[in-house]
Amino acid sequence: MACIEARGLRKTFGTTTALDGVDLQVEGGRILGLIGPNGAGKSTLLNAVLGLIPYEGDLKVLGQDPWRSRDHLARDVCFIADVAVLPRWMRVWQAIDYVAGVHPRFDRAKAEGFLARTKIKKTSKVRELSKGMVTQLHLALIMAIDAKLLVLDEPTLGLDLLYRKQFYDTLLNDYFDRSRTIIVTTHQVEEIQQILTDMMFINHGRIVLDCSMEDFEARYLELSARPEHVAQARALAPISERQVLGRSIMLFDRGDREKLAALGELRTPSIADLFVAVMSEKSSQGEAA
Repeated sequence: MACIEARGLRKTFGTTTALDGVDLQVEGGRILGLIGPNGAGKSTLLNAVLGLIPYEGDLKVLGQDPWRSRDHLARDVCFIADVAVLPRWMRVWQAIDYVAGVHPRFDRAKAEGFLARTKIKKTSKVRELSKGMVTQLHLALIMAIDAKLLVLDEPTLGLDLLYRKQFYDTLLNDYFDRSRTIIVTTHQVEEIQQILTDMMFINHGRIVLDCSMEDFEARYLELSARPEHVAQARALAPISERQVLGRSIMLFDRGDREKLAALGELRTPSIADLFVAVMSEKSSQGEAA
């Protein structure tokens, strides 16, 4: 059974269409990167999945209608937002007590074990912790819950590089077990490229790209063309081209690897470069229409 299935998912706010007929399927045991510019519909889609907003169309999360079965679904779904929501007056041990009291699948020993590997003291108040420590605390509380789906909306926003790396390392090593499903949105896409199993681009409320990382690596190629071969490379119809230090960098969708290799240096593009190329291509198509 798919973890998430949507057909014709639509959400409007007044005259603004936030989700415009979204179709998607997320299998269980995957790590999906949901990537899009500000205002693309990422948070609206996540809110629908979490049962926080009503919507039009069909949506099933773990086989349940999230809007009608939100209380039941809350036992199997966890969420970390871009801003910590822990009360600033609360002490760390009180936060542990609270989650233990409200969630039947919370493992206190597991949470305390995670925190023991940090510099966070159980007697500290949330307001005394750095932003990175608050995120560590939040993650420890979430990872101690035996949930089937974890939704992360810009979870490392505002954190320095060290805390961001620690966050994703902990997530992979101590939480993800190939039976849980994780959805993550972030603008720092280079940092999550190595942990994803799937990626999805969203823009103007529509899914514009949906593929596994295996398909991504097999399908897309980036060529740093030698100066004498630029014209030949352009003739092979790249979906984008940019100049870097005097070299022409071209991105190809289903290009002929053997032909391209003779024209320069080949590599797999970054998700960020592919995202820019796809967004630019869709924009050009829209203008042409």
